[in-house]
Amino acid sequence: MSNTSKLIISIVLTVGLGSLGGIFTAAEIPNWFAQLHKPSWNPPNGLFAPVWTTLYLLMGIALYLVWKSPAAPDPKRWAIIIFIAQFALNFSWSFIFFRQHQMGWAFVEIIVLWLAIFCTIVAFSRINKTAAWLLVPYISWVSFAAILNYTIWQMNN
Repeated sequence: MSNTSKLIISIVLTVGLGSLGGIFTAAEIPNWFAQLHKPSWNPPNGLFAPVWTTLYLLMGIALYLVWKSPAAPDPKRWAIIIFIAQFALNFSWSFIFFRQHQMGWAFVEIIVLWLAIFCTIVAFSRINKTAAWLLVPYISWVSFAAILNYTIWQMNN
């Protein structure tokens, strides 16, 4: 498979599947989420889609850099498996928080997600440093999202 194909697949998968998580989110924003008490530092709703799209794009590029690397197959395979696991956790958070309205469980899940992202960064760094660095904005945003999740949960408990 060509590197161009790998790049396209990596980006389409991350941005495409990431956008599917928005299905759980979008329907709840004007209804359930709008009724919640939120901190004054809660970003405007319109900021989330462009931020997540950018993060999914960076994740896709990072995945591509690992996938195309000449690294040994086993470390590469494990790095991609860890990436897929964290991506599944990312997808699940939207469902738990927005669809199930389980803010406490969503907070627990986002902590596990954060750990999985950290493991992905470590695994990617062993294969391609740039790929690892491309995930730093993602873990930074998820750190902020975890604090926001916890705060909203506490304010509405």
